[in-house]
Amino acid sequence: MNMRNIHIAHVIENSKFNSFHLSVLLWCIFLILFDGFDLVVYGAVIPSLGEAWGTAPSVLGMIGSLTLVGGLIGSLFCGILADKVGRKAVIIICVALFGTFTLLTGFAKGPVDFAVYRFIAGLGLGGIPPLLVVLTSEYSPKSIKNMMVAIMFSGYSIGGILVSLLGMNVIPALGWNWMFFIGAIPLLAIPFLIKFLPESLYYYVEKGEYKKAGAIVKRLNPSYEPQENDRFVNGLSTTGVPVAKLFEKRRGRSTIMFWIACFMGLLMVYGLGTWLPQLMVEAGYPLKSSLLFLFSLNIGAIIGSICGGWLADRIGSKRVLISLYTFGAICLILLGLKPGTVILYVLVAVAGAATIGSQNLNNAFISIFYPTDVKSTALGWALGIGRFGAILGPAMGGVLIELKLPVYMNFISFAIPAVIAAIAISFIQVKYKSSGNTKEYAFDSEFRHQYEKID
Repeated sequence: MNMRNIHIAHVIENSKFNSFHLSVLLWCIFLILFDGFDLVVYGAVIPSLGEAWGTAPSVLGMIGSLTLVGGLIGSLFCGILADKVGRKAVIIICVALFGTFTLLTGFAKGPVDFAVYRFIAGLGLGGIPPLLVVLTSEYSPKSIKNMMVAIMFSGYSIGGILVSLLGMNVIPALGWNWMFFIGAIPLLAIPFLIKFLPESLYYYVEKGEYKKAGAIVKRLNPSYEPQENDRFVNGLSTTGVPVAKLFEKRRGRSTIMFWIACFMGLLMVYGLGTWLPQLMVEAGYPLKSSLLFLFSLNIGAIIGSICGGWLADRIGSKRVLISLYTFGAICLILLGLKPGTVILYVLVAVAGAATIGSQNLNNAFISIFYPTDVKSTALGWALGIGRFGAILGPAMGGVLIELKLPVYMNFISFAIPAVIAAIAISFIQVKYKSSGNTKEYAFDSEFRHQYEKID
């Protein structure tokens, strides 16, 4: 009797986008939206907190960085845990953790309890992005993989836009507390996540849960007809220490370069996300106007993510990232020259595309670069190392505000990391193989499987 070895990577990579892909994408967008909301909300409430508690900008910057220390810990350990116990369980734990302590943040009475709640919420917030990137990437057809990850991560910027729109009305009318109450909404979604969020197909196969794997394969490919002798194969080795695998097969240099790019990228993302409103206030703009700049930053990030993802699927992530980081550095320098209003909004939008948008595309690049059995670990560690930059960004912004430097110096300080990120990406070792009219990554060999029959 014949036995079929069904390579699940081939099934996923060659599937046609359908309602199952859409459901994965929408759940991931919903969750990353609130992660993005949390990124920007602190920057939106800083002026109110400083006024209410009389806290110095440097102290507020350190509180913002403390939140990201929690994110660093969560990012490092949740990625490793997810490769062992599955993506879904860890995502739900992270949502429960950050939702609960974001809610408690709204009840904070001073900077100490506020900082404690934000730190613990950061543990959950840090663990979510790498898992959502990996889950989206794992369920993406090969032809639109970068695009799907980019669209998913645009939810990050939608969260930032919501902060801008809500902040202009909610903070003056109800107080800063309500911004955190809104940020805890994902707690209500946990029962639905348990029921509807799919687990990684690779995880099911690794654990021998073939019935569950077959049900997902059927949803990915409705023409699939299960047979009693079907055996699902992921074609991956599961031996060895996951972190050590990031340096195997000549991936060491690229791994270090990804870490540097994430460090610099997250320094810009969190530094600007936290301090852009206050930087604009320091430059003489009223608070409502400065929140509109935050709105422009995130609109640009969405455009940069989606257009960058589209381009990356056609000409490669490396080329697109180098270009975006370079444009970002130029725009940040020009921002410091205080151009006219229309040009200023355009520059802020391009800066958003080149900072938040580039980081989103970099996440997609990492998720494609590494084998599936270490994707969560690879992205978790890249974002974990990057969190050191995220920790530095808010603290650096607070110090810049207190130093009372000329406005252009503040923006040049955030342009330098963009240049360093572009240089780091240029050293990543990527080779392309021609395949008809398309190009594919040479390192992505695990995806070139087909159905096999064996006696």
